[in-house]
Parts: sequence; C-alpha cells; structure tokens
Amino acid sequence: MKAPASSREVRGLTSDELLALPAVIDLDTANRALMIGRSTGYGLAKQGAYPVKVLRLGNAYRVVTAELLRLLGLERRQPDGGPEAVGEQHSLCA
Repeated sequence: MKAPASSREVRGLTSDELLALPAVIDLDTANRALMIGRSTGYGLAKQGAYPVKVLRLGNAYRVVTAELLRLLGLERRQPDGGPEAVGEQHSLCA
C-alpha cells in the first residue's frame, strides 16, 4: 500500500492542464508544471536562474506560458491544425 502523499509533495500538471493555461501564469503554477517546490522556485526567480524568463510585475512574478511549454516540449495547436508561433517577431506597419 502506498503511503499517503504529504502536504509538501508537489503534484505536477498534465499535458492537457498545461495546454489549457492562459498566456501568462503565476510562479506557483509554473513551479507545479516543473515539479519544483515553492521555496526553490522563488529562490531561482530571485537569483535570475529560473529555467524560463520570469517577469517581475510589482510584487508578483509571472511566467510566459509559451516559454514554459517550449521548455517542456509541448506546443499549442492553432485552429487550422498548425503549431502556435511561439516567440514570433511582429513589426508595425504605418
């Protein structure tokens, strides 16, 4: 019989849960996706050593979901069935 999971155990996210995430997520959600603890995740973010780019917005840390998905080897599909263009550069036309 398996021992009950402790409250400190990190539960990861399934690929379906990852693909359903909004464009930007909080650091706690990114930590769950990477299966790292809260203290470790925040420590890495403070040191600038988090595995993907972390945005600091006031007191909050945010992670761009597309970068997280790329790191994990996942991609979203466009309605036409093609992969999402991640990190594509756009220019403004006059």
